[in-house]
Amino acid sequence: MKRPSTAGVGLLFAAPAMFGLFLFVIGPTLAVAVMSLTDWQLGASEIGFVGLDNYRALPGDRVFRTALANTLVYAGLVTPISVALGLGLALLIEASPLGRGFFRAAFFLPVVTTTVAMAVVWEFVLHPSLGPANLMLRALGFAPANFLGDAGSVLATLAAIGVWENAGFNMVLFLAGLKAIPRELYQAAAVDGADRAWERFWTITFPLLGPTMLFVAVIALLRSFKVFEIVAAITQGGPRRASEVLLFTIYQEGFSFFRIGHAAALTMVFLCGLLVLALFQIRLLGRRVHYA
Repeated sequence: MKRPSTAGVGLLFAAPAMFGLFLFVIGPTLAVAVMSLTDWQLGASEIGFVGLDNYRALPGDRVFRTALANTLVYAGLVTPISVALGLGLALLIEASPLGRGFFRAAFFLPVVTTTVAMAVVWEFVLHPSLGPANLMLRALGFAPANFLGDAGSVLATLAAIGVWENAGFNMVLFLAGLKAIPRELYQAAAVDGADRAWERFWTITFPLLGPTMLFVAVIALLRSFKVFEIVAAITQGGPRRASEVLLFTIYQEGFSFFRIGHAAALTMVFLCGLLVLALFQIRLLGRRVHYA
């Protein structure tokens, strides 16, 4: 009996994963791409082919432009701050063994907390009259602020919540990267005169964290652009669409207004935009990555 080839065995073992990839990722993406070329409304018995009309209408859609701008501002705030904060927390925890396990769990807690529970807590904390945040402002002599009800501050407030939510996740990834750096390098650096923490960070830690930094930056960017739950749970895009983001707009178009074709076009633009941004980020940061 002829033994199966190595390639055949490999394909056999990969078949379940490939089937799941097609069923849950590639297949739905192709279906959304096809629906974006139609005028189908949820519940309608007929589907009309409209070509690229849904895409041509997007530049003139004021809601789309507002949601896109809000998403870019949110991601532009959350991504760099959460990455920098995650790196700082990882360095502090790694530098001191005292309470290391407790701080790891405490900073990672927002990642595993359910969004609804987190939203309830933040709504209470930021309440304009009863929230601890405004009570503290009053105690310091400042006027209370309507963090979630003011169009000028709601997006920045949500971005602050996003930083709090994502920093712990980035911290865990950076801790894994720090563990992979050989301790002997720090000892050699000390012998060569680099005995200051700042010097060791710039000469050893930061360069060897390059692959981890690239991975964390890309993941943080994708997580920031995929913001939806906190908006849906707290502000529903208000006030006056000041906190409406792309995923919330897609949800409303598809499941509130039943405009599936338009929602599918928004989804494809969102996916292609994420792909372009991720590739650009990898190309930009990849030039500065040093592999050990």
